[in-house]
Amino acid sequence: MNFYDYAPESRFLLGTAGYPSPEILGQAIEASGTEIITVSLRREGGAGGAFRDLLTRLNKRVLPNTAGCHTVKEAVTTAHMARELFNTRWIKLEVIGHADTLQPDPFGLVEAARILCEEGFQVFPYTTEDLVLGEKLLEAGCQVLMPWGAPIGSGQGLRNIEGLRTMRAWFKDVPLVVDAGIGTPSQAALAMEMGFDAILLNTAVAKAQDPVRMASAFRDAIHAGQQALLAGPMERRDMAAASTPVFGLAEFN
Repeated sequence: MNFYDYAPESRFLLGTAGYPSPEILGQAIEASGTEIITVSLRREGGAGGAFRDLLTRLNKRVLPNTAGCHTVKEAVTTAHMARELFNTRWIKLEVIGHADTLQPDPFGLVEAARILCEEGFQVFPYTTEDLVLGEKLLEAGCQVLMPWGAPIGSGQGLRNIEGLRTMRAWFKDVPLVVDAGIGTPSQAALAMEMGFDAILLNTAVAKAQDPVRMASAFRDAIHAGQQALLAGPMERRDMAAASTPVFGLAEFN
């Protein structure tokens, strides 16, 4: 799995917003085993130098995002600011189209992605499981797609499993990261068993009663799901199939 010019060993990408304290955030990041953390430009700006110092100390690769942007202009401007601040061409692109569900605006997302790709950004678009939208984002220059599992912060898991399976099968050579809506480690494991390349989440760890332990649980679940996929799960059957053969059983008269 490559994210543009980088091949991470960890399949877990972790957000940095909403933690009880910078200390717990740092401990959760270390417990997660992640190599990539997402950072909102507004979040970083509000925390000032202390947050920058924490990022430097953790020595993780930063994926800035355009969280909270509702227009193409706002997203593109935020991306430019993030590139200067974090010295990276990476950008997680969010163009929100619906205030309640935080569903991406497909038209604005494609337009912003095209502009940023033409300007040399390496774009990670937050999208839906829609195949047409995915094709348009790839045509715009994206090399990674990040479909939602459910609305951001909802913890509902994978609401459209069949749609996500279809997306995985259709874009078989494209890195796909399930982004948003994951609430428990079991949901993350399921996504990995389905063949997705990585999981990006924030709220499920940040708002847990014990964020550090939850980060560790997600790390293990994501690894387990990936290993299960590689091991080749058994096919699902409609009827029972005895695991013990009838031949050789004792006969009682």
